[in-house]
Amino acid sequence: MEWDDLRHFSAFVAAGSLSGAARTLGIEHATVARRIAALEARLKLRLIDRRGRRLVLTGEGEKVAALAARMAETMRAVERLADGARSDLAGEVTISAPPAYAAHVLAPRLVPLRARHPGLTLRLLGELHAASLDRREADIAVRLSRPEAGELTAARIGTIAFHLHAAPAYLAATPREEWTFIGSAGVMAGSAQQAGLAKFVDSHGSGESGFSLQSDSVDIQAALAAAGGGVAILPDFLTASRPDLVRVPDQGPPITREVWLAIHTDMKNAAPVRVVMEALRGV
Repeated sequence: MEWDDLRHFSAFVAAGSLSGAARTLGIEHATVARRIAALEARLKLRLIDRRGRRLVLTGEGEKVAALAARMAETMRAVERLADGARSDLAGEVTISAPPAYAAHVLAPRLVPLRARHPGLTLRLLGELHAASLDRREADIAVRLSRPEAGELTAARIGTIAFHLHAAPAYLAATPREEWTFIGSAGVMAGSAQQAGLAKFVDSHGSGESGFSLQSDSVDIQAALAAAGGGVAILPDFLTASRPDLVRVPDQGPPITREVWLAIHTDMKNAAPVRVVMEALRGV
């Protein structure tokens, strides 16, 4: 039995679909299906029930999945141990961060870092979900709250302030009682800044109807506001150099979010991770 076949099966179980496993592994979904079929042939067991529209594990598949998960975690621990002992400034370091923060704050800092250390390959992922450092989805995670779960080492590197913004022409032409608002959708709908905006909307008297436009992207919210779509709550790092957006007057104190860097504790001594962490601390 090949470990690679088991690894593909384990990725399928974790993702819940062939396409999800393919995205995790960076391959075609047909390759995942072929590897799982090869594993079934070697074990002489049917691990997945393919009769319905949705692929589900058989009883034997669930048992093998549990064993495969433990083996996968052991393999990741071995890889972390080896990578954590690296002293050379070479290899790949993956950073996961909220998309807008990754694009507007981190990306400009990583280019000169890469120039100083040409042996490094830096992967910057803009993600709304919290990447798993245990599963090596990222080496470094930037999060807007202190991570609590897992064997992680975390450091607070600053705060982000959010203010209400709109297009200057919109504020000039629209009476305050007629404002509409641009809200968050998807994962961001539960964010602290969205809660702050909802509180402002309630006090303003617009209610749910006040949210005329919604998006799960801060950049899209900013574009909607700049086009005259209404008032949005946006991070200062995004609006500081945009003359097409201005702060709404008399809005009260800003909403603030802490910014944290997190790594798996096994990786804290890895030279490539350390040098990237130090660069990001300077943000």
